[in-house]
Amino acid sequence: MTRMAPATPPAPVTAVTVVGLDAAGAPPHPALAPVLATAGLVVGAARHLAAVPVPAGVDTITLGPLAPALRRLAEAVAAGVPAVVLASGDPGLFGIVRRLGAVGLPLRVVPAVSSVAAAFARAGLPWDGAAVVTAHGRDPRPALNACRALPLVAVLTAPGAGAAELGAGLIGWSRRLLVAEHLGTAAERIRAVTPERAAAETWADPHVLLSLPDPAPAGSAPAGSASAHAAPAWSGDAAPDRGTAGMRADNQPAAAPAGGWALPEDRYAHRDSMITKSEVRALVVARLRPRLGRLIWDIGAGSGSVGIECALLGAAVLAVEQDADAAAAVRANAAAHAVHVRLVSGRAPAVLAGLPEPDAVFVGGGGVDVLTAVVARQPERVVLTLAALDRVAPSVGLLRAAGYTVEGSQLSAARLADLPGGSIRLAATNPVVVITGERQ
Repeated sequence: MTRMAPATPPAPVTAVTVVGLDAAGAPPHPALAPVLATAGLVVGAARHLAAVPVPAGVDTITLGPLAPALRRLAEAVAAGVPAVVLASGDPGLFGIVRRLGAVGLPLRVVPAVSSVAAAFARAGLPWDGAAVVTAHGRDPRPALNACRALPLVAVLTAPGAGAAELGAGLIGWSRRLLVAEHLGTAAERIRAVTPERAAAETWADPHVLLSLPDPAPAGSAPAGSASAHAAPAWSGDAAPDRGTAGMRADNQPAAAPAGGWALPEDRYAHRDSMITKSEVRALVVARLRPRLGRLIWDIGAGSGSVGIECALLGAAVLAVEQDADAAAAVRANAAAHAVHVRLVSGRAPAVLAGLPEPDAVFVGGGGVDVLTAVVARQPERVVLTLAALDRVAPSVGLLRAAGYTVEGSQLSAARLADLPGGSIRLAATNPVVVITGERQ
């Protein structure tokens, strides 16, 4: 019998060590010193390379474009050369870990306190129910819409997509902004400002923005700024509210609502049955595709039921209503369902001018002139409900002429109703045509 030679174990793979530098200003993690001592390559932003004792003679790459650094890191791993990547805070939170992992680099991650955690700590606020989003390196509109939709949002900003730009987009929403600049450094400054004030000022990069519910006036904060070595001292318009007003009890800010949607009409205050019936509302909401990061207009809001259910699913909502009694119902219903819906009072289409660009629009009231004004804004999706058949063909034609693919259906529901003696009958609701236009 031929004796097989023992298999040679594979050589261990050299992992890239990713070390976060503490955003709250604490010293580097103890694991950093030994990995730097044996490193053959160290990668990081200029401020990170300057903040740690990189041994003399070690190759360094200052991050700008990421592609050259990824190539050099892959070469180091292939050659068995230990490599270290320096990053801010927790590099797994909208950080470099995603990009390194996407190219197949083996990683060992040593996180530190993230800038988001540090900002909430400086504010003395819990953040287990907060949404964390980023405007860095991508379209900032989803981050802005998250701030419009939810009462507690942390935004990682970028030049051109920071507190000034987000503040400008939040004018008209009931929000108070907390801007944390240069966290963990001697230049750290924390300011609580209105959206108008944020839009008018210049902010240092990098900074973190916390979007909070606008509290009742709580008096002026003491002048000054917070630092890593002192208790927080707020500057700006007012100190942030340390309550949890508006937070969902289940700490799931953008999850599907526990109570569901397409709720019965009796869950809403409405006048003379002027409300989108639950069977129709289920299809309309599905067609609007509400989710965190999207802005939806609800035109001719009536009771506000469609917009409120979009808000329950995480979307930011603008409700347009000209009737004062109906507008009051929208406010009451939004409060009853614990969501924020921005109400714009006025007659469409004139009142639509100047409103922020929507991702989807529900047209529940108004004629062809309203639909014309809506498609001129070119939202991704337009959904309308029509009871009058003579409006169907003009609406379909208008959407198609504007470049939308159109589909539609007529919904006729018959609900169970009790009869005397214990019998049951079907009671028909009015048929409605639901039309959906999707921009190509």
